[in-house]
Amino acid sequence: MRLAILTLVFEDFMLPCFTKQLFGFDCPGCGLQRSIAFLIQGDFIAAFKMYPAIYPIMALSGFLLLDHFQKIKYSSMITSFLMVTTVAFILGNYILKFI
Repeated sequence: MRLAILTLVFEDFMLPCFTKQLFGFDCPGCGLQRSIAFLIQGDFIAAFKMYPAIYPIMALSGFLLLDHFQKIKYSSMITSFLMVTTVAFILGNYILKFI
């Protein structure tokens, strides 16, 4: 019950894409908010279909948070790998939208 209310409240406050409104095409971040809404609902496949970079973003954020509290050996290499992976997913998704 609370999850449904949280989802409804979250969806009411989603920001519109100003790039899409001004120029008529999606930006690289289009779909991120809806993907988060799907994650809150527990629909992990729909979240991936909406914005495939959601999982690399979550992995990078989780690792950075963990590294902040507990220093991890080779953290700079792991962070660099996760950042490159995240950017690759974002750009790959963005390019595929135009094909």
